[in-house]
Amino acid sequence: MLSARSLFQEIVGHDDSFQLFCSIAASGESQGGWENARIAALVPDGMRDLAPKITRHGADEDKHGRIFRALLRNRGLAPVPVPPETDYTMLLERRGIGLAHDRLRREEALSERDIVVYLAHSRVTEQRASEQMVLLVNHFGDHPEIGRAVRQISGDEDNHLAYCHEELLRLARAGHGRTIQRVLRESALAEIAVHRDVSLAVMAHMGRLLRWPAPKAAALAAGIRGAYAYERFAGWHRMVGLRPPERRDALGGAPAAAHGRA
Repeated sequence: MLSARSLFQEIVGHDDSFQLFCSIAASGESQGGWENARIAALVPDGMRDLAPKITRHGADEDKHGRIFRALLRNRGLAPVPVPPETDYTMLLERRGIGLAHDRLRREEALSERDIVVYLAHSRVTEQRASEQMVLLVNHFGDHPEIGRAVRQISGDEDNHLAYCHEELLRLARAGHGRTIQRVLRESALAEIAVHRDVSLAVMAHMGRLLRWPAPKAAALAAGIRGAYAYERFAGWHRMVGLRPPERRDALGGAPAAAHGRA
C-alpha cells in the first residue's frame, strides 16, 4: 500500500534517492537565503523596520540548506546537481511570481509594492513548506537520522508563516489590502501548478533511481495530479486567507509600523 510514510522511508533508505532529495532541498533553501538577504539589503527607507526580520528569515533558510548538506555528509554523500525541472524557486520565477533575481541583483532600493509582493508570495510558499514539514515531523520526527533536522526546520517554517500573516495584516490595514489579495491569488494558483510539476519531476527521478515498477509510478503520478485537481478546485483558498498568528513577532525585532499606500 502506498503512503507518505512508506514512500519517504524508501527514499531515505536508499543512498541515491536520499542524495537527490537532500540536494534538491538544500539548493532550494540556499536560494531562499540569498533572496531574503538581498531583499533585506534593498528594503526601502520607509520600511527599514522589516529588514531585521527579513534578514532572520534568510538566515533560517541558509541554516536549512546547511542542515540538508550535513545530512548528506553524515552519510558520506556529496550534493548532486539539481535537475532544472525540480527547481521550485526558478519555476515560480518563470511564472512571474515573486521578485525576479535580476531585480534583486541590482543595487537599487525596492519599492513598498515590491515588499508587499515579496510577503504575499512568501505567505503562499511558506504555507506549503509548513505543511510539508508537519507531515515529515508526524511520520519521522523520531527518526534517528533525520528526526532532529525535520523538527527544527518545521518550527522555523511555522515561524516564517506566522511572520508573513502578521506583516501582511499590518500592510492591509495600511491600505495595501487589494494588492495583497490579488498577489496572494495569483501566487497561490501559480504555486499549486508548479508544485504539481515539481512533484511529478521529483517522483519520476526517484522512480528511476529506485526502479519502481510502472504501475507504482503511474499510481503516484495519478495521486499528484489528483491532489492538484483538488487544490485547483478549492484547496488553494487555504493559501490566501490572512489571520492573526498564534506566534506573535515570530522572527523578533520591533513590530513593523503601519506604512502608507504604495
